[in-house]
Amino acid sequence: MSATISNVRPQPDQVLVDIADYVLNYKIDSALALETARNCLIDTLGCGLEALEYPACRKLLGPVVPGTVVPNGAKIPGTQFQLDPVQAAFNIGCMIRWLDFNDTWLAAEWGHPSDNLGGILAVADWLSRNAVAAGKAPLTMRTVLEGMIKAHEIQGCIALENSFNKVGLDHVVLVKIASTAVVSQMLGLSREETINAVSLAWVDGQSLRTYRHAPNTGSRKSWAAGDATSRAVRLALIARTGEMGYPSVLTAPTWGFYDVLFKGQPFKFQRPYGSYVMENVLFKISFPAEFHSQTAVECAMQIHDKLKALGKTDADIAKITIRTHEACIRIIDKKGPLDNPADRDHCVQYMVAVPVIFGRLTAADYEDGIAADPRIDTLRDKIVCVEDPAFTADYHNPEKRSIANALTVEFTDGTRLDEIVCEYPIGHKRRRKDGIPLLEDKFRINLARQFPARQQQRILDVSLDQKALEAMPVHEYVDLYVI
Repeated sequence: MSATISNVRPQPDQVLVDIADYVLNYKIDSALALETARNCLIDTLGCGLEALEYPACRKLLGPVVPGTVVPNGAKIPGTQFQLDPVQAAFNIGCMIRWLDFNDTWLAAEWGHPSDNLGGILAVADWLSRNAVAAGKAPLTMRTVLEGMIKAHEIQGCIALENSFNKVGLDHVVLVKIASTAVVSQMLGLSREETINAVSLAWVDGQSLRTYRHAPNTGSRKSWAAGDATSRAVRLALIARTGEMGYPSVLTAPTWGFYDVLFKGQPFKFQRPYGSYVMENVLFKISFPAEFHSQTAVECAMQIHDKLKALGKTDADIAKITIRTHEACIRIIDKKGPLDNPADRDHCVQYMVAVPVIFGRLTAADYEDGIAADPRIDTLRDKIVCVEDPAFTADYHNPEKRSIANALTVEFTDGTRLDEIVCEYPIGHKRRRKDGIPLLEDKFRINLARQFPARQQQRILDVSLDQKALEAMPVHEYVDLYVI
């Protein structure tokens, strides 16, 4: 005989309630969070503009049906496309994530919270244009910045204590959850509708990490977040129609997320939602490289200079040892053939070998032409990773959040270089004073890729001025980026 199953609909899971109450009621009053969000905005849009130089990215952009233009639709920066908000979210999300150069959050789960900008900016632009068309006041960029802070917070706080990668799920599940919640608030959904929308995001099929790991590493990892944030917009719009939700989507025995996809374990939380994540987010400033390698690449650049000063080359190297943290080893310690750029930018040996040899690491260095240089694979074979438990502990320490790497070079003549250690990358909160001027330079370089000088200056005049940006209507700001 089977046990009787109760058909009494339960109260919503507390995780759903907490997310909905946060996006609907929390007031953003942190000047640091707002300033960091502005820096995050320009950096994220700049990454998207750089991605437009890559045909593999551009081929995925535009409307589903070629030639479609949506009246009062969201515009896609750096292009002439004007699309519905769902497809616009995919386009923007795809661009900004393509080169693995936007911001990063590292914890039990890692990810890139600015991936949520795809859905946030698309919906804000669409709502703003339709408001003006109806004779109403448009949304301002303050709304976008606040939405970014809240999306960062939801994704990042869940990630602090809950490892989705360890159960084979990709971190873009958190992009979908965060984007759904924030977009629901922007669309004016009620508390019940917002809870329903977030439940729909959890009950949705979730992406496997298959495309991030050998032997299947591939380019989907560059558009997976765009897919997640656009799906979030779709689900929020569905919930807006009054479509029902699933209150125990996480906790339902047998059929809920915890039992089906999380080994029966409930989520753990380190802190309540506020503005902590945006205030502590990591920027990729110098190198388009998976973030666990950023300090290793900084060390490799120093090694290049030291080799040059000694009159040596990579051919004189017998071995490079990378003393690192556990997450680096688990994610990007990779041997064997690397078949495509997506494979290469997730291989710490490749990301160290290139700067040691060439004194640089750019997005172009992952392409086939550079990768064909036989010196890279020769040096890769001489690079080994070893875990330092202290580095791993500091990686998880909320007061430090270090991403430490240390490199030791041994030469064929038996000599060696002193170990080079870097605990905090240039994009870390502890190095903001040094990092933000470089981040602004990165933005200027990316603007110059797409726009003439006068248009670049108009964008800079607003983007580098906190008060001017916050007050500007969303659609007017996006129009600055239109080709």
